[in-house]
Formats: sequence, structure tokens, C-alpha cells
Amino acid sequence: MSDVAPSLAGWMARQRWYATKGRTPQIRVIGSFEADLDGVLAVTLLVIDEAPDLPVLYQVPVVARRSPLPGGDHAFIGSADDLYLYDAPHDPAYARYLFGLMAGSVHVDGSDVVVDGTELVPAGTVRRSRVLSGEQSNTSIIFDVEGGPVEHAIAKVFRVLHHGDNPDVTTQAALTQGGSTRVPTTFGSLHGNWPDPGRDHGTASGHLAFSQQFLAGAEDAWRVALDAAGEHRDFTTEARDLGVAVAEVHATLAEQLGTVESDDDTVAAALVSMRRRITTAAREVPEIAEHEAAVLAVYDRAAALRWPRLQRIHGDLHLGQALQAPGRGWTLLDFEGEPLRPMPERSRADVPLRDIAGMLRSFDYVAGSLAQQVPSVDAAAWAHDARVAFVDGYVASSGVDVRAERALLDAFEIDKAVYEAIYESRNRPDWIDIPIAAVRRLVARSGAAPAVAPGSTTASPEDD
Repeated sequence: MSDVAPSLAGWMARQRWYATKGRTPQIRVIGSFEADLDGVLAVTLLVIDEAPDLPVLYQVPVVARRSPLPGGDHAFIGSADDLYLYDAPHDPAYARYLFGLMAGSVHVDGSDVVVDGTELVPAGTVRRSRVLSGEQSNTSIIFDVEGGPVEHAIAKVFRVLHHGDNPDVTTQAALTQGGSTRVPTTFGSLHGNWPDPGRDHGTASGHLAFSQQFLAGAEDAWRVALDAAGEHRDFTTEARDLGVAVAEVHATLAEQLGTVESDDDTVAAALVSMRRRITTAAREVPEIAEHEAAVLAVYDRAAALRWPRLQRIHGDLHLGQALQAPGRGWTLLDFEGEPLRPMPERSRADVPLRDIAGMLRSFDYVAGSLAQQVPSVDAAAWAHDARVAFVDGYVASSGVDVRAERALLDAFEIDKAVYEAIYESRNRPDWIDIPIAAVRRLVARSGAAPAVAPGSTTASPEDD
């Protein structure tokens, strides 16, 4: 293929994973690697889009066929050099090739790109593949496999690339190596190096893809919890088990990747970020501005506390990041961390309380979202019981009495609610009452503000 860029730009702008909506991509290919798959040319392009203020690097795998791909109209990109170009994950030939790259120590020298595959656990051979619908920032390929430990696998192709190892890969690989059954088994990964003149050595590196077990028939915890709350079904057993699962994941990560002391610089850096967030929220959300001084007082008290040891955590934990899989209980997934943080920061050791705070906020959101959808349903008591049970399960499994660290846990939960307030004000103003009520409740519990206003849809100050 002599030049596919003209065909790519318009197509990229229509993809869900294209990050700069409303812009026309201004793309430049900085590197590629390719393979001849029995007459089907597979070319993986690394493409810089210079349309946004900060350029974005994309991975765009393309297959070129001399005749149309049967059933591939939805993946058609365009034509070049009398070849039909398709989005490669939808082509079974490319899918098998990608799976093979991650199924062994495969080294590929491409054009300005060096690629290495690493196998962690043998996965078997591919029988068929299909692309999972609904993906946004990445593209996932589902495989039916044979001769391996499971019948189904999934490969995640990272579309937006960043310098630095992806914690979704490294964290889950560490959990697999540690024997954890609380994450899908990681099979392998694909790592690349590409030119980056902005870096000291002129190159950048990061993960391009990884493969793991696919849990067929699993339900995400958000949907399970929302259904239970809407039907007034007790959820305390499930919530407690989820607390156990999170504690087990934290324990395995500590064993595999170690822990470090939380020194003054680490604490100061965390609080700078939290204070910056409340300043932004107070500027954008008047209801949050009323509590700014109280929130800052909570943070000041947190600064004087002794923080627990730091370790690798999930980093963006909520009910949507857990699956209830048949025969195996709760499973956690998507360890990429907060999407807005730079990739190197997402792998830094952090406080496990941050994950606990994220899950507590998620139970709160179940009650709040139900109140939005069905005003006659009051799930505040349901959320209270779920929060208590979740913490009970975590404490029982970990042996760490997180309730004794209530002041610090509240600071992390307030920070999460402040983040939610900014998000809701910008995207779903009708939902703004959910995080505002949480901030009001949490600062009241801390003694920094008046008690929770009557009629709040969130749990009481004495919960969890």
C-alpha cells in the first residue's frame, strides 16, 4: 500500500475510539509493521493526529485484500492501489495473526517500529473470532479457542497509545502470576517501541494489545446491583463478597508488586491534586462552593494523619468494573486507572483506601440513579446496607480495620464525589444532586458542616 492516509482520515473521524470529536483528523504515519497472511496484507499503522491542540497517537491495524472481505462492509475503510482496505480486527486472518503474536516470544522489526510478543499462559489455538460491539476507547476481539485452559479468550487492541506500560496489562499479569482467581487469566501481551523526538532517547514505548480469558455469560455488578435495589432485594451477601474480592486483589498485588511507605512528598502531591479538584468544582458548581471550606478542612486533617503503605491498586474501581461470573464469584477487570491521568502516573503506588472509596460511591450512585429514573423508589437504606456489607467483607478478608482510618477514607470519598460533581455539571446536570448530597453528608460526618439535609437520597452519616 503506497499511501492509505487519505482513506484513513475521514474513516477515523467516524470511529467511537476517535478522541477529538468534531474535528477532521490531520494524520501522519510515524511507523508501521506488517505481515503477509496467505495473500492478505496486514499493516499496523501508528498514526499521529495533529488536529487537536495536543497531538494524539493512534494504533490503526488495516488489512488489504484484492477482493472484498465477506460480511465486512461495516469494517470497510476505502480503497488504495486497487486493494480493499478494512479495519483489521474484523478480519479473521488478522485476528489469528494478532493472537499468535501474543502467544509466544515473537519479535517483529517494522518500519520505525519494534514489536515484541510475550506469552504468560498458553491459551490454545483460535477457531473463530468476532469483534465485541459497544467498545469506545479500545477494540476487543472475542476468540473461540481450543487446546487451552478455557474455551473463550478476548484480546484488547489499544487504539490510543501512550508512552509507558499500560497498568491494565501489568496489573492483571501480576495477579495472574500470583494465582489470583479474582481477575480473568492473562495469556499474553504485545509491546512496541516507536519514534518520539520529544523524548531524551528519541523513542517511546508502550503496550499495543493484550489477551486474557473471556468470561461468557457474566453480568456486570452495576446491573446486578441496580436490579436488586429496584426490586428491593437484599444485596448484603453480594456486597460483602465483593469486599472480600477487592481485599484479595489488594493482597495479591502487594505480594507480587510490593509496597512502599507513604512519605511526606507523596502525601503532599495527593493533596495538591485533591485541593485543585475542589477549587475547580467550587468554581463550576455553586452548590459545591458552599462546602469548599469544609472540604478543605477535611483535607487539612487528612494531611496530618499517618497514611498507610502504598501499593498498586485498581485506580478506578466502581461496580461497572466487576463481573459476576457463573461458578467463580466476583471478578474485577479494567485496571487502566483513571482515564484522565497520564499513563506513567496510573502505575504509581497508591492508597488502597482509594479503591474502597470508589466502590462506596458506586453503591451511592445506584440509589441516586434509581431516584432519577423512578422517583417513587427510595434506595437509600439499600445503599447504606450495601456499603456496610462491602466494608465488612473487606475488613474480614484483609484484617485491616479501614473504619479506624475513617477520616482518611472520607477524604478520598469526598474527592471522588467532587470529581463526580464536575463531571455531572458538564455532562448530566440533572444528576448533580447525587454527588452534592454525598459531599454534604461526608463533611457533616466529619464535623466540618451541618448535618445532612432532610430528604437526601444518600445513606446516613453513620453508614459503613
